[in-house]
Amino acid sequence: MSVRRSIQGIDGPEPLSRLLGDAQYIADDGISTAAYLSLALGKPLLLEGAPGVGKTEAAKALASVLGRELVRLQCYEGIDAAAAMYEWNFPRQMLAIRQAGEDYVNLYDDQFLIARPILQALEAPRERVLLIDEIDRADHEFEAFLLEFLSDFTVSIPERGTVRAEEPPVVVLTSNRTRELHEALRRRCIYHWIDYPDADLEARIVMIRASTVAEDTARRVVAAVGALRAEPLAKPPGVAETVEWAEAAT
Repeated sequence: MSVRRSIQGIDGPEPLSRLLGDAQYIADDGISTAAYLSLALGKPLLLEGAPGVGKTEAAKALASVLGRELVRLQCYEGIDAAAAMYEWNFPRQMLAIRQAGEDYVNLYDDQFLIARPILQALEAPRERVLLIDEIDRADHEFEAFLLEFLSDFTVSIPERGTVRAEEPPVVVLTSNRTRELHEALRRRCIYHWIDYPDADLEARIVMIRASTVAEDTARRVVAAVGALRAEPLAKPPGVAETVEWAEAAT
């Protein structure tokens, strides 16, 4: 299997895992393999897991490894295609009309186009990583729109035509599984479930993220957090909270 993008030094999951470690993200075999396959096959990477297990951090680390800008689309209830793709700057268009008087104004010039994350990623696929964060917060209509986008990586602008990426951009989707995603969307992606790390791995993460924390302190805090996660809490503490509590205990 050959990597479809020209990425030096990444010829398998193990080299990618080491590079992610250099970016301060400790990746186990599962996530490094899923991320590598996503790159190798040119398919989006879908990361699911409880809040706080490091899904968004994985996308940030991958962008760092690739030396690309991370473009983040934060999903929310009611998000629509315009918020994800593009919008026209209506106030600026009206100002241009008033200033032009009798002269012709192209209201669909680049200066009036506000590119949102999806269009930004399509315009420069070799310079950006698109993070579609918390897709489970969006409704089914937006999920259907994403399914179409992930099929051909194009955006249609009626006033301008179709924008097509020179190559499929690197796309990472995350979900907290507050609802089930459509099976068709999952099939478009390389899927990986991220669970809470085991005690040893979480202690390593704490010591990397908070270099002033001693190993004994890290392990004690990790044990305490693990006990809390075993309780029926509405929102168990994530890894980020573990790091913060370890810093506070130092």
